[in-house]
Amino acid sequence: MGIESLLVFIIIGAIAGWLAGLIVSGFGFGLIGNIVVGIVGAFIAGWLFPRLGFAIGGGTIASIINATIGAVILLVLVKVLKRA
Repeated sequence: MGIESLLVFIIIGAIAGWLAGLIVSGFGFGLIGNIVVGIVGAFIAGWLFPRLGFAIGGGTIASIINATIGAVILLVLVKVLKRA
């Protein structure tokens, strides 16, 4: 993985984490936390969506959407586990 790919990966993770934080109210982790949430969300979506037969497509926008959906799933799980 080159420097450019890593930078794009981090930027997509940050955008996805930020969007997920807005969607799931009450969660704001700052820049580093949003990047981590977005990257973990991208892994969740990359693992879950093919098993469900769900695909948005390729490209940067689709990557942001996939990572955001995965990050929202992660934040909802964290919220549920935090209440339990």
